[in-house]
Amino acid sequence: MYICNIKLFKRMNEVKEDAFYKKLIVQLEETSSWPSKYLYKFIIKTDKQKIKKIETYFDLKDAVIDTNTSRNGKYTSVSISVIMETPESVVKKYKQIADNVKGVISL
Repeated sequence: MYICNIKLFKRMNEVKEDAFYKKLIVQLEETSSWPSKYLYKFIIKTDKQKIKKIETYFDLKDAVIDTNTSRNGKYTSVSISVIMETPESVVKKYKQIADNVKGVISL
């Protein structure tokens, strides 16, 4: 029974995530003309390897990357300004990072 509840919980989160991304695509289509500059923001526990991993997802683009460490040094924000082709490409990048960088928070 417990395993079934975990599977149900994961599925509910996937449904919420899909709805969130679909809404984001609509909002981006309505508010911008594409291609467009997009600002990604991520928060992560300060870990140079994870920060570098996030940055590598934007290596092939003319991205402007800025990092700021919290006062106590525990967290780092990573801001990335980059030209994206479509709202779908914005969402795809968010999903790539969420799937491959453990502990990242996307804003």
